Amino acid sequence: MIAIFTVGLAPVVALMSFFYLKDEYTEPIPLIVRSFLLGCLLVFPVMFVQHAFVKEGFVLNNFLTSFFQVAILEEFLKWFIFMFSMYHHEEFDDHYDGIVYAVAISLGFASVENILYLLTNGIEYAFSRAIFPVSSHALFGVIMGYYFGKAKTRVSRTRFNLGLAFFIPFLLHGIYNYILQSVSSNWIYYLIPFMIVLWIFGLHRMKIANQPDLN
Repeated sequence: MIAIFTVGLAPVVALMSFFYLKDEYTEPIPLIVRSFLLGCLLVFPVMFVQHAFVKEGFVLNNFLTSFFQVAILEEFLKWFIFMFSMYHHEEFDDHYDGIVYAVAISLGFASVENILYLLTNGIEYAFSRAIFPVSSHALFGVIMGYYFGKAKTRVSRTRFNLGLAFFIPFLLHGIYNYILQSVSSNWIYYLIPFMIVLWIFGLHRMKIANQPDLN
């Protein structure tokens, strides 16, 4: 049990530290912890809704499952929690701040999801889970936070950027899940290029968010 919690949380701590330390003006740790815990709590309504789909006998194809049973539910709840808990907070006063808090929410969700998966399926999946699901959740958080930061720090196109804060992570999350759902063998050959592109996209957004003169 201790081993599973350790390996389940290790990539979460590493990723959160990486994104946090890239912030030129570091955010208060209690706020990051609060965002993380709120992300942890999101797992349970998601599990309830997805269980209800199964219980009611809804049979969806791979596309609908990937985009509308998983991606839209998870990314909308993350988006909603950010809007509810952080968007109007006084500490959210810089473009990169959006990335820090959105990543915290996303990694909170990913940490509980990861531990539950390892408890059910075994510790041998810890490495692949760290490379793919945990990292992808963090990067979806980077992209969501980038557009939240853009909405907060720009005086124009606020609603448009708030919409992108939800839509782009939803779209990328749906594609990620669709690869896993629809490719029965050799899925890694599709997922690795996707993850490389996702990392490049996320790191580029981080770089822009840390350069106020280019925002």
